[in-house]
Amino acid sequence: MAKFKQRGKSWSYHIYLGIDPLTKKRLEVSKGGFKTKKEAQTAARLVELQKDKGTLVKESDISFETFAKDWLKTYSRSGVKISSVRAREKEMKHFISVWGPYPISKITKKMYEDRMLELNEQYSRNYVGGIHACGRMIFRKAKTQGIIKINPTEDFQLPKKQQSIEDLEKEQEKILFLEKEELAHFLKLAHSDGLEMDHLVFSVLAYTGLRIGELLALKWTDFNDKLGTIRITKTLYNPNNHVEKYQLLTPKTKGSVRTIRIDETIVSLLKKHRVYQNEIKLKNRLAYQDLAFIFAREDGHPQLRKVIETRLKRLLKKTNIEKNITPHSFRHTHTSLLIEAGVGIKEIQQRLGHSDINTTMNIYAHMTANMEEKASQQFSELMKDLLL
Repeated sequence: MAKFKQRGKSWSYHIYLGIDPLTKKRLEVSKGGFKTKKEAQTAARLVELQKDKGTLVKESDISFETFAKDWLKTYSRSGVKISSVRAREKEMKHFISVWGPYPISKITKKMYEDRMLELNEQYSRNYVGGIHACGRMIFRKAKTQGIIKINPTEDFQLPKKQQSIEDLEKEQEKILFLEKEELAHFLKLAHSDGLEMDHLVFSVLAYTGLRIGELLALKWTDFNDKLGTIRITKTLYNPNNHVEKYQLLTPKTKGSVRTIRIDETIVSLLKKHRVYQNEIKLKNRLAYQDLAFIFAREDGHPQLRKVIETRLKRLLKKTNIEKNITPHSFRHTHTSLLIEAGVGIKEIQQRLGHSDINTTMNIYAHMTANMEEKASQQFSELMKDLLL
């Protein structure tokens, strides 16, 4: 029911809309400046008609930060992975830093476009794409809830970034892997100079192409020594490298759930490791928590990713390999060896757990180009003495 007030010679209407679901405050739409009460009543009837039809939108004064944080709480309860929640939280901070206390209903398409163009100059296209996706989700929800009339993210297209020569050179350097001879040298060194589990960890990474999170999440029930297979069904999520505060999540994509055959060498190494681990359990039986992890610490908890990275750097310093190798580089190394062995793209996709064939194709194309260049150099070296 509308209420009408007279102030001086003008009239105004006031219509109650309910309680704001976020601020819990009373929502009201009002307008003044009418010359007569009848004019105010006529205007109020149009508003009430919109209200009854559900087409009336009352813009809220709620700040962007308040709405975004409330949206994140709802998003986190929707069954998404904790890693996705952390990513959205990080992305929305790029908006909060400039619009935090500003009413979300006052953010225009021009403001959104300007902010996205600023970010596009600072970060990679993939990262800015993630920020834009987060912005779309927040403003779409605000419009659904009647907080805003216009979604400022609609029709916005992220411009293509003109790559510099430096950018192209960096892109070429992204896919790092060890040549077959380099891998043999590295694994030999890991066997002779490595610390506990070093040789096993890097051998399994190189021979299977597993992601580091998939490797650390492996349990003995995933290993079938009779069939010579490993079943990948989970990944370890431990962003803070805390011994006990980790989570086992479903893999990166549906295609990441897979069973792969492993080399007899790896089967043998794992069987020896199981015997050794049983000795550790017995030795540390009072403190050992048997959680069945293959790559377990001496207390039974899964090994930390940070430890693997530190051990890798330690070993690399002992070699003459001048590449910025990471644990993920062994996945690319495995891919390069599969290509060299003549394995097809579809088989490589299934073994690596790529849901999107384009991911496999991009890596395949990059590595094939690298091999062709290497072959050309080897041919030139072979033939140089024949040229007059």
